[in-house]
This record gives sequence, structure tokens and C-alpha cells, in this order.
Amino acid sequence: MTTETPISFKSLQLSEPVLTALDDAGYETPSPIQAQTIPMLLEGRDVLGQAQTGTGKTAAFALPMLSNLTLKQKPVQCIVLTPTRELAIQVAEAIQTYAKHLPNFHVLPVYGGQDYRGQIRALERGVHVVVGTPGRVMDHMRKGTLKLDSIKMLVLDEADEMLRMGFIDDVEWILERTPEKRQIALFSATMPTQIRRIASKFLNNPEHVTVKATTGTASTIRQRYWPVTGTNKLDALTRILEAEPFDAMLIFVRTKTSTVELADRLAARGYASTALNGDIAQNQRERTIEHLKQKKIDIVVATDVAARGLDVSRISHVINYDIPHDVESYIHRIGRTGRAGREGDAILFVAPRERRLHHAIEKATGKTIEPMVLPSNEEINQRRIKRFNQRITDTLENHELSFFEELIVEYQKEHDVTPTAIAAALAQQLQGDTPFLFVAKGKGRRSKNEQASMPTHSDRAPRHSSDRNTSDKHSGDKHSAEKPTRAPRPRRSEEKFDEPAAYGVQSEKPRAREGRPIEKGMERFRLAVGFDNDVKPGNIVGAIANEAGIDSQYIGHIQIESDHSFIDLPEGMPKEIFNDLKKTRVCGVPIRMTRELSARSNDSKKPSGEKKSSGEHKSAREGSGKRAVGSSKPVGKRTSAKKRTATKKKSDKGGKKKRQKHTEA
Repeated sequence: MTTETPISFKSLQLSEPVLTALDDAGYETPSPIQAQTIPMLLEGRDVLGQAQTGTGKTAAFALPMLSNLTLKQKPVQCIVLTPTRELAIQVAEAIQTYAKHLPNFHVLPVYGGQDYRGQIRALERGVHVVVGTPGRVMDHMRKGTLKLDSIKMLVLDEADEMLRMGFIDDVEWILERTPEKRQIALFSATMPTQIRRIASKFLNNPEHVTVKATTGTASTIRQRYWPVTGTNKLDALTRILEAEPFDAMLIFVRTKTSTVELADRLAARGYASTALNGDIAQNQRERTIEHLKQKKIDIVVATDVAARGLDVSRISHVINYDIPHDVESYIHRIGRTGRAGREGDAILFVAPRERRLHHAIEKATGKTIEPMVLPSNEEINQRRIKRFNQRITDTLENHELSFFEELIVEYQKEHDVTPTAIAAALAQQLQGDTPFLFVAKGKGRRSKNEQASMPTHSDRAPRHSSDRNTSDKHSGDKHSAEKPTRAPRPRRSEEKFDEPAAYGVQSEKPRAREGRPIEKGMERFRLAVGFDNDVKPGNIVGAIANEAGIDSQYIGHIQIESDHSFIDLPEGMPKEIFNDLKKTRVCGVPIRMTRELSARSNDSKKPSGEKKSSGEHKSAREGSGKRAVGSSKPVGKRTSAKKRTATKKKSDKGGKKKRQKHTEA
């Protein structure tokens, strides 16, 4: 079937809270799979969708699912089955984003390798949507902790991948125990015989939707990516602008607000840039494009919709400042350069949590996006000096300077300064407060390919790598055959900071664990938020991972108290990342992060002159065999005066009896 893509999501009859969340996230128009699937699912029909990863199918089933929910109903209403734990977490995060404005909404990811108790507590409190791997979903069904009596909708995501991993029998087992009147959406990149058999057996007269990802990218476009974090994104863009010789550049961001903010920041750094988004009047948009063609501006910061159909031959570079939601958008974006056989450059910014979509783009386009290598600080500074010298040369050659020469001579005679000092003062006046030379900020910067970085996979071994590669023998999940890098280590449930990832689910308060040692290479920080602020471990992990660009596997122990929390992070955090984290908000509250100076890793020594804690004073008083300062006698435990008197009387009485016996003898 064929359906024209609507202008906006509003025409799809989604609920108002969902539309508001989409607007907040920067979604403007639905992808083909969304445009075709959403109306069918809203009407309650079963859907059999064939679409590649990266076409936007998560939103295709999540948006109608959320629009049809009954929020007051406590039992689970929707289940999404995914082949891997990573995809389960990703889908749960996406659903939570779309449900941002749904009051008291709860989604729970369940998968093998995660403690059962946290999942069971969350299910008992009430969850609207469960996203999980087939094995762990089966375990909860057998235990009676997950009941399917109230299920309205079930989604099979990446069904062919489940078949490849051997989950297909588990999927059938779950489907056989779902209510007769329920809606099913099955999505698969391919349709092998077994997937078609399941569709014909369990789906009720399904609507077939087939969307093939566009894979046409011009061979004249060079595609590269740059790994960034939220804190150094603008610095990375500035470095690219300095390093890359470009004629005109188109920078894509997700939201209309971001276009204005980024254009203003670039203008403040001396770049001729302007914003282009859907809120700008048509005549002004046309004027902007005309200015771009006439070289009056060099950089346009735009959203996908605003740049649709944009054809300016001098655009040599396209920067995906915000990674697109799907492959279709990526291909459309980079198609703005390299037109009519010309060469072009496309650069993709990829945050740690966006690697999956990065790989999906490579898979769909059939092209490897090569990593980008930028020049060092020294090389950039040499280029700045060279440009500065060239500007002086051009001015001397192309302008009449006699009037200014006279002014300089008069100033020199009047103030008795050298011509060099006057020239330096004029250069400083021209430069303003912006530093002329590029200086890397903070610790951890490297001379080449620099970025504000926390440890990467090559820098530090994952703390729980074995947990990610080892299947839970009780869960029934079949994970990849990749061997763990080390033997699995049991973890106490209260140490798990990612327990149900708390996507809208309240966590129980853990017992206080004062003085827990810090692992080698880690550092402890205090956050000014706790249970009183409805903070859950998943909130903290998400905020830190997004702002610092740290994979969650490198985030250590988390301890949440009533009005504060503690978190262990890798040592050597760059200063600018630490300053940004201090301003970060969790659940709308600033975390005001501070270092716990008294908390050190096990291998560190206590510095001289540091005061002893009360516990250490007690140890000094009560230590066995330890000598007091200035005394030759060991200090034992102190006894009360009453006890000492009783002991003395007993001793005297014993001595008297001995003397009496001696006399009688």
C-alpha cells in the first residue's frame, strides 16, 4: 500500500501529551514507516511491518501505544519483545521520552543478567509498558510476577533477529498465553518462512507495511564522523570550522530552538551564520537562501524540514551536529552537498549513546563512515598566525593607509612608544576578549585528535564486562557467543545502579552503606539530590552519561540517601566537564556536584597532617598491644572505676584467704 507522508504528526490523531513530547524532542514530520503504521495501530488493527533498523519503527509502534493507554489502570497493558538487552534499554528510553507529558506513566525494561528483586518490586507497584527479552519475560510469567490478562498490545521488534538468536520458540510460548482480544505489531527487516508462519498463526488479518530504507548516497560525498560529548560539542564544531577549508556549510540540528542558539554562538565566535527553521517566515527563508548563494553568509544552521529541497551549489560541507532520528533523514541531509557531480563532505557528530544509530546508518547505506582526524592545537595555532599575517599583507597591498600612518606617527611622538607596541595594541583591539591561540581546556586533552574525554574502551576495561556478555542461567535469554573478558563476579542487588533503569519506576531506598571502599582508578562525588527529590539510579546514570559522555559501564557505585547521593566516576575528570556537571539537573534539581575529598581509592595513602576520624581516635585508645605516646606500657581497653574497684576487692579477698591457709599450716 502507498501513503503520502503527512506534513506533521498532528494529522495522525495522536494524543496531545504525545504530540507535545514529540515537539520537545524536535520531531517535525513522520518517516514513511510511521506515516503508514500509526493510523492502523491507532484503529486497533494488527500490523506486519517490514523495515530496516533506522527507519523510525520504534516511534511507529510507541506513539500509538502511548496514545491508547489507560493511565489509571495498574496491570501491564503493553509488552515489547526485543532480541537483546541493549535494544530493550534503548526502546524503554525512547518510550519514556515520548511519554514525557503522561502523568504517572511507568515503563520497565526486563532482561537477563539483572537482579529479579528490583524488577518484581517495580511490577508490584504497577507498570504500564514492559520492554524485555523473551527469556526474562517468560521467567516472570512462570513466577506469576507478570500477568498478561490485561494486555492490550504486544510488539515483536526485530523478529528476524529473534529467529537468528534462537528465541522463536520462546516468542511462540509467550504469544500462546496472551488474551484472545489483543493487538499485535510485528516488525522485521526480512520475512523468512518461520516469521511468516508466526504472523499467519497469531496476527488477526494484519495490514502489511513495507518500507525500504533509502540507500542512495552520492559517491562524491566523503562521509566522516567525530565522537563527541555534550560538553565539548561546540568546541569540536569550532575546531572543524578552523581545520576544514569550506565554501559554505549547512549544519543540521533537531529543534527549532537549537538553530537560533547555535547560530548565535557561532556568530559570537566570528562566523557569518544564520538560523533556518519552520517558524521563520517564508520570505525571510528565501532571503536567507539568497544570501547564502551570494556569499553574504557562509553557515546556515537548519532543521530537516526547513532545509527540504534546499539546492545551493556552493554548499561544500554538511555537519550533522545532532544525529538524525533515522537513516532517511541522514541521507536527505547529506544530499544537500555533492550535487550535480561535485565533491562534498558530510560530518556526523556521534555521542556515546548514539553508536547504535551510527552503525544502523552504515548498515543501511552500505558505506563505512570513517573516523575524522583533526589537527593538533599547534597546527591550528599556526594556521591562525598564517591567516593573521595574510590579512596584514592583503591590507597593505589593497588599501590606501597614508591617513592612518600619519595618526600613528603623531601618537608615537606624543606618547613615546614604539610602532610595534602600537600595532600590537590595535591587534588586541581588533581581537577583543576572544583568545587568539587555541588552548586545550582541562586535564585529559591530547595534542592530536583531541576531545574532552573520559576513559574509552581502550583506556579502561569495563567494570562489568562479564555481566554484559554472560547470560543469566535462570533467565532463558540467549546472548551472543562472545566470551567474557573475565570471570563473572556476583553483585549484590543493592549495588546495582542500573536496576530496572528506573524509567519512570520508583526505586526502593537502599540501606546506608557508609565507608564503602572505592575501586582503584575511581573517584567519589557528592550530589545534592536524593530520594526526597524522587531521584532514582537511572536518573543519575542518564544525566551523567549524557553530560560527561561516559558509557554507563564506566559509572561506578551509586548510593542514594534522603537529601543527597554519592557516585563513583573515573579519576582524572577534565575541569570543564566537572564544571558542566555541577550545573546539571536531575529531576529538575541542580546536582551541585562536589568531590568527596575524604573518599579515596584503596591504594591511596592518607596525606600527612590529615585529621583522624572519630573511629580512628577510638582505635588508638582501644588498640591491643599499641603503646601510648611517651609510655612504655601497652594501652589496653579502658575500664570503669566501679569495675576496677570490684576487681581490687576480689584480689584482696583472695590474698587474705591464702595468708590464713599458710598460718594454719
